[in-house]
Amino acid sequence: MTERVVLAYSGGLDTSVCIGWIAEETGAEVIAVAVDVGQGGEDLDVIRKRALACGAVEAEVADAKDEFADEYCLPAIKANALYMDRYPLVSALSRPTIVKHLVAAANKHGASTVAHGCTGKGNDQVRFEAGISSLAPDLRCIAPVRDYAMTRDKAIAFCEEKNLPIATSKKSPYSIDQNVFGRAVETGFLEDIWNAPIEDVYDYTSNPATAREADEVIITFKEGAPVAIDGKPVTVLQAIQQLNERAGAQGVGRIDMVEDRLVGIKSREVYEAPGAMALITAHQELESVTVERELARYKRQVEQRWSELVYDGLWFSPLKRALDGFIAEANQQVSGEVRMTLHGGRAVATGRRSEQSLYDFNLATYDTGDTFDQSLSKGFIEIFGMSSKIAAKRDLA
Repeated sequence: MTERVVLAYSGGLDTSVCIGWIAEETGAEVIAVAVDVGQGGEDLDVIRKRALACGAVEAEVADAKDEFADEYCLPAIKANALYMDRYPLVSALSRPTIVKHLVAAANKHGASTVAHGCTGKGNDQVRFEAGISSLAPDLRCIAPVRDYAMTRDKAIAFCEEKNLPIATSKKSPYSIDQNVFGRAVETGFLEDIWNAPIEDVYDYTSNPATAREADEVIITFKEGAPVAIDGKPVTVLQAIQQLNERAGAQGVGRIDMVEDRLVGIKSREVYEAPGAMALITAHQELESVTVERELARYKRQVEQRWSELVYDGLWFSPLKRALDGFIAEANQQVSGEVRMTLHGGRAVATGRRSEQSLYDFNLATYDTGDTFDQSLSKGFIEIFGMSSKIAAKRDLA
C-alpha cells in the first residue's frame, strides 16, 4: 500500500510546491487539507481544485471559522491572553484548530505522516508538531522547507519546471499570517528594529492619527463570553468580526514588538488585532467589577502561564487543560455590560454594569451615606503591618 501524507495546505506557492516535492522525495501520495479560520483570500473551492491540479490525490477544505472563534478565541478572551502582556496570540490560536483537522484527515485517509510548510526558525513548526503528537503520537511529521532544504528559489524553479497552476512572479516583501482574530506581519524592512512600520504594512486597521468621529460601543458578556453588541445578539465569531470593523476603523489593535520566540531568538513582529484587543480590554474591565480580589490576583498569574503555553504550542497539554478549568470557573460571574469609546487607536472603557457586581456604592462613596466603618481601619493596619514592624525593630537596632 502506498504511503500517504496529509499536508497543511494554504493554496500559496510554498505549500502548492510541497505536494509534488513530497511525492518525489518520499514516493507518498499527498492529501491536501485547507482550513478556513477567517484568513480571507481565495474561495475554498478554488483552493481545493488547485491542490488537485498540483498533484494531490485528495483535497479537503474545512470552514472552521465558528469552531475557531468558539473553541480557541473565546478561551483566549476569557483568559485575557496576551503573550508578553501585549500579543493576543493571533497565529498561536489558529494552529491547534488546523492541527485537529490534519489529524482527523490522517485518520480518515490512513496517512502515516503529516506535513507543513514551516521553516526551522519559527514557532509554528513547534505548534504543529507538538499538537499533532499530543493528538496522535504515532503520526510522523515532516517540513519540506526545513527537512529537505526547500528554499523559495528552489520552490519557484520546481513550480516552473512542473508547470504548476500558481503565480510565482509576485512576492510580498512581508511574511503575513492572518485569521479572524488578527494579522501578523514580519520580515522585509521590519527586520531592522529601528525602522518604523509604514501604513502599507496594515490591512485590518486604519491610521489612528487620521481625524474622525469616535465610536461608542456596548459589549454584553455572559460568563465571560461576548453575547451582544449594542444590545443585538451575536455569536463569538460575529462579535470578533463586528469589532474588527469598528475598532479597526479607529486604528485600535496595532502592536509593534520584539518578542521572545520559543526557539530562543528575538523576532520583530507587527500585529493588528482590533476585535481581539477590544474584546480582551472590555472583558478585563468587567472582571474588575465582578471577580473577587484574591481570585483576580491569582488569575493574573494563570493568564500569563496560559498565554505562554499557547504561544509555545502546548494547547493540548495536561497543564493547559487544567488551567482551562480554572479560567472557566473564574468566569462564572463575569456577566454584564461594558461601554467603550473607540478612537485614536485606543479602546477605552467608560462604563461598566453587572447584576453580579461586587462594587458597593455605599461602601465606596466618600459622601453622606458612607457605610464603611472607618474606625475599623486603625486596628486592621496595626495587625496587617505587625510582622514588618517586628522585623524592622530587629533590623534597625
